[in-house]
Amino acid sequence: MSELVTGEAVALELRPARLPSRALAVLLDLVAAVAAYVAVTIAVVVSTASLDEAAQTALSIATFVLVLVGGPIAVETLSHGRSLGKMACGLRVVRDDGGPIRFRHALVRGLIGVIEILMTFGVVACIASFVSARGRRLGDVFAGTLVVRERIPVARIGFVPPPPPWLAGRFSGLDLSAVPDGLWLAVRQYLTRMQQLDPQVGWSMAERLASDLAERTGAPIPQGVPPAAYLAAVVHERQAREARRAFGSGSSSSAAPAAAAAPAADAAPAAETASAAGAASPAYGRPPVVPPGAVSEPSPAAVESSDGARHAESHEVPAGERPGTGFVPPA
Repeated sequence: MSELVTGEAVALELRPARLPSRALAVLLDLVAAVAAYVAVTIAVVVSTASLDEAAQTALSIATFVLVLVGGPIAVETLSHGRSLGKMACGLRVVRDDGGPIRFRHALVRGLIGVIEILMTFGVVACIASFVSARGRRLGDVFAGTLVVRERIPVARIGFVPPPPPWLAGRFSGLDLSAVPDGLWLAVRQYLTRMQQLDPQVGWSMAERLASDLAERTGAPIPQGVPPAAYLAAVVHERQAREARRAFGSGSSSSAAPAAAAAPAADAAPAAETASAAGAASPAYGRPPVVPPGAVSEPSPAAVESSDGARHAESHEVPAGERPGTGFVPPA
């Protein structure tokens, strides 16, 4: 995979074409060009039979140049880098920045191709493709072009597991602008394959990726959060931000009042279910446990229920067992 950067600073991941596919495309192009050259030559010879030998030689040279040199140049220019052989093999000629080629690119490739393909029977082109890291021949180097694959087999995309519920929304204020795309790709690949790794190897990889991600974001990893859960939560936050940018924040803002108007009785079972789900996920670990010495404030529902219980208990006390108040009613 080759990463190209366009003029708008957009990184494109393109797969350069290798020698076997390029050789097959060139062979198909040569067969088509030779067939066209033979047909045009026969037509020229028949139509110029009355001319002298010098005129016939000049016409044959012009036919060779126009058909075998100008033909491929014209086809690549008009089709934006897709000749007959390249279309059959799923290839295309593009510029170094990923854009479509123009006449000058096709002209340089065609003129140098006469030397390295036609005159040397493709030997120079094969050697240059072997030496080049992206499989480019001399025509591509001088023209500033690259032959890439257009039809790439669709790879099976792994499922990125969601973060534990007790980490939802915890990294909403994290700055993710300095995280490179390569690190995001590494984190995603780890999350999709962490169940297939050895536990110790997977834990060490998660720690390394989490430390790199925390260094890029400028915020340390929270205490008590497993590294795999931290990675999943940050990736989920990035996906949520991209979804908000793509679809707008109207749905989230309209959903906020409805969530605020929901009764507390429905929120309690949901919280219990979320905590149970977070505790049951072996890939991330358990949620943080409150220390024994920590004091937690009771919820309003608990206070109200305890007050109601005390009132009910006070009403259930028999009259004979109530303590005396010292007040004597008048006779």
